[in-house]
Amino acid sequence: MKHTVIPIAVASSQQRKRQAPKGRRVQPQALAEVQALLGDASRQADLLIEHLHLINDRYGQLGTPHLAALAQEMRLSQAAVYEVATFYHHFDVVREDSDGQVATAPTITVRVCDGLTCEMAGARSLLETLPKLLGADIRVIAAPCIGRCEQAPAVVVGQLPIPRAQVGQVVAAVLAKTTVHVPEPYIDLATYQAHGGYQLLKECVDGKRALESVLKTMEDSGLRGLGGAGFPAGKKWRIVRAESGPRMMAVNIDEGEPGTFKDRTYLERDPHRFLEGMLIAAWAVGIEAIYIYLRDEYHGCRALLETELAALRASPPIEYMSQIHVRRGAGAYICGEESAMIESIEGKRGLPRLRPPYVAQVGLFGRPTLAHNFETLYWVRRILEQGAEWFADHGRHGRKGLRSFSVSGRINKPGVHLAPAGITIQEMIDEYCGGMQDGHRFYAYLPGGASGGILPASLNTIPLDFDTLHEYGCFIGSAAIVVLSQHDTAVNAARNQMRFFKEESCGQCTPCRVGTAKALTLIEQAHWNIALLADLSAVMRDASICGLGQAAPNPVDCVIRYFPQELTDATGAPA
Repeated sequence: MKHTVIPIAVASSQQRKRQAPKGRRVQPQALAEVQALLGDASRQADLLIEHLHLINDRYGQLGTPHLAALAQEMRLSQAAVYEVATFYHHFDVVREDSDGQVATAPTITVRVCDGLTCEMAGARSLLETLPKLLGADIRVIAAPCIGRCEQAPAVVVGQLPIPRAQVGQVVAAVLAKTTVHVPEPYIDLATYQAHGGYQLLKECVDGKRALESVLKTMEDSGLRGLGGAGFPAGKKWRIVRAESGPRMMAVNIDEGEPGTFKDRTYLERDPHRFLEGMLIAAWAVGIEAIYIYLRDEYHGCRALLETELAALRASPPIEYMSQIHVRRGAGAYICGEESAMIESIEGKRGLPRLRPPYVAQVGLFGRPTLAHNFETLYWVRRILEQGAEWFADHGRHGRKGLRSFSVSGRINKPGVHLAPAGITIQEMIDEYCGGMQDGHRFYAYLPGGASGGILPASLNTIPLDFDTLHEYGCFIGSAAIVVLSQHDTAVNAARNQMRFFKEESCGQCTPCRVGTAKALTLIEQAHWNIALLADLSAVMRDASICGLGQAAPNPVDCVIRYFPQELTDATGAPA
């Protein structure tokens, strides 16, 4: 047997390499800067995304020296920190050049929303014009829907949203370096309490309202999850309460579905109505800690929420309240999915978990978790004060309850409209939205945001509610309605939505990661290969892990089903 003799010098060199730390060496200056930013904040792993935001906000980017320093400070691997930082759109990760220098961050980043409603309102023109006027130091990028569809076209300069943006407004904000969003006047704690706020919570905690009575009222009201899934709220409270503690709550205000802005609208006006409903739910279920997950685009909402929570902690309305933590998203549509949101709250990439919905055992930090959408909790106080019938008896066309519809597009009054569940799109346009804009005729509509499908104007009498749209290949989801006119096409709407899904796929499963990219390539062609699209749709629906991949084919399938006049197939024949 032949033996290889290793020279002593080589062996010593290899030994020294093994003793060196894995990954890049931490620069003392970068470590000092990270330590100064973190101060005395906890270094626990679930705060990774929060700490990445601190660095990104301070330096305008995440240089790899800072990432290595953060990894050492939090006792995490550099790979773990890097994979989280590169997963989210709002973190700008930059590497050193050959000389070891980190590139200079752009002075200001201007994000132009290219969601469907903003695209219809002229976003493409802004994206073409602004870079020519603002220069190389200002970065102008297209951004997915930022939750301001009623203000289309919407632009964000730094953290400042500019509604109905025009070129001159954006340029002026950049030149003035106006980049901070100061919240508009809203109902603060003192005003809310002056009008009876938190009295209901006190009644619950003091035993003046029996727990069983509260649970039954919630069940009888028919209130369902208003983030899209539609699971009965009262039933969910009972399920999680039956689990052994400690129990957690996760509140979803990610609101990333294109066309949706209802949660932001209510939060900007009346935050304590939501907070009181949240605390009542926490009391009823026996919640130890609450995590509010707020999408990063809502900078003004985050400022007012932190201010009002500080006021609430300084003067609590009851003797004991659950711990309340605000966690900041980082630009990832997938984190609107419940399990992906939980992963993100835990400081990880927002990858959906394989699990059935609402099951407590796969909750936050491995504990039973009550997960709710913002709006569901927003209605708790009013339902308990006015009774289950108040909410349940408002429906139309055989439906029950109220819905907050986010309506945008070619209508005169875009915005959030509180309307009876089961209202039709035609009734919505005529009674709530002031009719169609001048020169526009109703042509089509999206009943449930990007993933809810597209329907023609001829189907204008379908009740809009849970379970009423399934037979048409659509669903209502978070009730985000986008109205199209004869100046738009369903084909272009489907292309816009599929571009969004391709960019927002988390990449975890092949059917979604590859399927969205392949579908976009196919529908960008002049002639659609309908047979191949049908096969692709079936695979994505059957094999994708979560709702993103399962629902992504909806707009394409609806175009093929309802708008054949816009299509020709791969042979050139009418579809």
